[in-house]
Amino acid sequence: MKVYHSIDQFPSDIKSVLTLGTFDGVHKGHKYVLKRMNEIAEKEDGESVLLTFYPHPRHVLQPEDQKLKLLNTIEEKIKELENSGIQHFVIHEFTKDFSRTKSVNFIRDLLVNKLKMKHMVVGYDHHFGRNREGSYDELIELSELYNFKLEQIPPQDEGEVTVSSTKIRKLLSAGNIERANTYLGYNYPINGVVVKGNKIGRTLTYPTANILIENKWKLLPGDGVYVVSVILESKQYFGMLNIGKKPTLNEGKHSVEVHIFDFSADVYDSEIKVEFLKRIRDEKQFDSLEDLQSQLKIDENNCKKYLGNI
Repeated sequence: MKVYHSIDQFPSDIKSVLTLGTFDGVHKGHKYVLKRMNEIAEKEDGESVLLTFYPHPRHVLQPEDQKLKLLNTIEEKIKELENSGIQHFVIHEFTKDFSRTKSVNFIRDLLVNKLKMKHMVVGYDHHFGRNREGSYDELIELSELYNFKLEQIPPQDEGEVTVSSTKIRKLLSAGNIERANTYLGYNYPINGVVVKGNKIGRTLTYPTANILIENKWKLLPGDGVYVVSVILESKQYFGMLNIGKKPTLNEGKHSVEVHIFDFSADVYDSEIKVEFLKRIRDEKQFDSLEDLQSQLKIDENNCKKYLGNI
């Protein structure tokens, strides 16, 4: 998969089968769209292209409201898309000026003239252009005017629920990791750097790696204790992770820290990846460090019991 950081970087000799959108999470619904796009590209001797915009339009158009958290950083999205089989990924900067582009100009000038779109694949709820004014009915008219084929993908269900990025965000915020992972089709990850903490965990015989998440828009699951998979220096481990303010220690600062089972190396400043597998319990305050230590032992047993069953 080739990655471009502007529409202007895209080569002019490619016959594009294209889809576009945020594709936050690259979940099962997205994967179906990408699969269909790849099938069409192969059949029509074209190449599959995904166009997305960064930063997220809401972060640009509503700068006073940065509450929207995202399932993927750009780096995570690229990695997940590499497994999808698409050939080209175009990341175009979203600005206020760009947001004023009318839908017809967007289709004609950018998609048809610059990205050489010959076939467009869109999801069931797709809108485009200034103020999302472009509808599927308008796309039908434009496809006839500018000579490209068009296909709309119906909603993709998991059970009886239509999969969407919004639903997955809500599940993660509620700590419902297993359902979120089902909708995603993979285990929800976070990536960060190990930084120094207060080292209280060592005194409790549960040393932790404190994780700094540098991307301010990355969604963290709801506060609590989780069983996780950990990737450090290309090796996989397992552990238990806490998200929250550690009320027993009266720190008040929100943190992410993981205790890695059967591991004792110094990993400060190392890059770390954590994949969430299951939520074990809520974060809660204990009367003493001894009570906290007893609970950590219970947590460890529960995590290992879960890991033994998968």
